[in-house]
Amino acid sequence: HRAAAMNFLRRRLSDSSFVANLPNGYMMDLQRPDSSTSSPVSPATERKHLQPPQPSHSSSAGSSIFSSISSAMKQTTQAAAGLMDHSAGPAPPTAQKPKILLVIDDAHTDWAKYFQGKKVNGEFDIRVEQAEFSELNLAAYVMGGCMVDMQVMRNGTKVVRSFKPDFVLIRQHAYSMALGEDFRSLIIGLQYGGIHTVNSLYSIYNFCSKPWVVSDGPALLHSALPRRALAPIERQAHLPGASKELVS
Repeated sequence: HRAAAMNFLRRRLSDSSFVANLPNGYMMDLQRPDSSTSSPVSPATERKHLQPPQPSHSSSAGSSIFSSISSAMKQTTQAAAGLMDHSAGPAPPTAQKPKILLVIDDAHTDWAKYFQGKKVNGEFDIRVEQAEFSELNLAAYVMGGCMVDMQVMRNGTKVVRSFKPDFVLIRQHAYSMALGEDFRSLIIGLQYGGIHTVNSLYSIYNFCSKPWVVSDGPALLHSALPRRALAPIERQAHLPGASKELVS
């Protein structure tokens, strides 16, 4: 039977009209060696072999499950190591740096308790630093603000700190006729550093010289003339010195 089949194929393939009607590439497919078997196969079997292999459902499902387990294990490991990306969730609130309030006053008044629990604009905590003029030193810069050095005694312990105040509350006189009680240089340094204060540094510096404040009285008098009853000012005369009081 095999010899008869081969003779039949030779006769058919020798016919030029039969070969011309074959699909393109059919002869090339016949010439390929078949390593699995040397016996001829039927056209149906040949078409079955030419079809691409279908993926196995079991292997696909197993691969998908393994991929899911691997992904879950990777996420668990990353979470334990703190490497998970939490950008999708809400960001944790960041602690705001507190604003520093420098209070220049003696130790009889504890200003920290008045600002305890208070916030600036409901957002920033207030850190109070309190000292007297004599316990302060500072350095002011054009672009860098003002750096204050503080040396105070707290319960017999010397406390030394350096900080940049955001605001200054002055409750002490900056100038006195007593020896070593002239702190106008500190007022000038705060002004140079652009620090905000209560009262204004202009008014504090002006009030260091009471005659200078009194000398502004006439200007206040003239500006208050329509409201003199509301702002009474004593009529005074100024003389440069006691010897000048003897006038002809």
